[in-house]
Amino acid sequence: MDFELPAHDDPRRLAVRAWLAEHPRPSGAELRDAGYVVPHWPPPWGLGADIEHQMIIGEELASVTMPDNPIGIGWAAPTILAGGTPEQQVRFLPPLLSGEEYWCQLFSEPDAGSDLASLRTTAVRDGDEYVVDGQKIWTTWAHEADWGILIARTDPAAPKHQGISYFLVDMRSEGIEIRRITEMTGQSHFNEVFFTDVRVPATNRVGEEGDGWKLANVTLGNERVSLSEGGVLWGMGPSTDDFFAGVRAGGGSADPVARQRAADLYIEGRILRLLGYRIITQIKQGESPATAAALKKLIADQHGQKVMNLAKDLRGTAGMTGHQGTDAEARDIWHWGFLFSRALTIGGGTSEVLRNIIGERILGLPKEPR
Repeated sequence: MDFELPAHDDPRRLAVRAWLAEHPRPSGAELRDAGYVVPHWPPPWGLGADIEHQMIIGEELASVTMPDNPIGIGWAAPTILAGGTPEQQVRFLPPLLSGEEYWCQLFSEPDAGSDLASLRTTAVRDGDEYVVDGQKIWTTWAHEADWGILIARTDPAAPKHQGISYFLVDMRSEGIEIRRITEMTGQSHFNEVFFTDVRVPATNRVGEEGDGWKLANVTLGNERVSLSEGGVLWGMGPSTDDFFAGVRAGGGSADPVARQRAADLYIEGRILRLLGYRIITQIKQGESPATAAALKKLIADQHGQKVMNLAKDLRGTAGMTGHQGTDAEARDIWHWGFLFSRALTIGGGTSEVLRNIIGERILGLPKEPR
């Protein structure tokens, strides 16, 4: 594959620039309507862009503020596109892609994290509604979300992977209680969410009853793609390029061991970028990105921790201090990132679970006893 992108005067670049000239400060709705939020999706949501076209759009729109709705766009939207009814797609995708409605993910439970299919939250059919009771944990941005994607048990008698259904839940529904969790950074991205007799319209169920585990895997596959894009902290925070820009600005390092660690990080960053190209190609070809995404997330999580560890070490004794609190991320992104990076190899699928997936589905090793 030739990884050099087309020239400065490529017609596809000129088309994006012409659009930007007409929309110099585009809104989320304008970006959505132009197909630029998910350009690889088919019309009317995207442009059906191939990998090269998608990368061109990304380069040309690098200075544009895209809709801020990572769980909605990265995880909920692909699942609604794959398994939702036309009515659900028309209702939920437009405000989701524009960032007008913010989303969270209601999957993990106190006793169902890595073994997610052991979840206990129930959804009992009552006429045209389901009544949901249970608890979810580690729900990122639940306190800000308008909607959530929820998996709950609808058939307790069925095998655990077959008795689960998938729902779209209005987070303002009566009976939902959200409690914030304070992290060691001093911030609170995560939440506990409690459901007590929460009524969800049956029209908000995605797929048939019992299809929830299959749809959850669509979400998880796209989650692991999203978590390893952008910055080195699940797509947030600084990137590997930002790290090297900071090192250069500080005059580099005379320590040969530190230089070798930096070289390893550079190589890893390039590998992750190539894995990203592979995943985009698989999505474009209609293949599931789940296995390649597990590989990429495993590498990306460890990469993020190594970037933050080296950044902390290069600060020397100054690295022993750092600000913690609700404004920690804004005050000192590298100290905040060092603390936050501890979570990378746990959230979104632990590294141990990802290694099982890689061993069984890529290397063809015997399955772990279950």
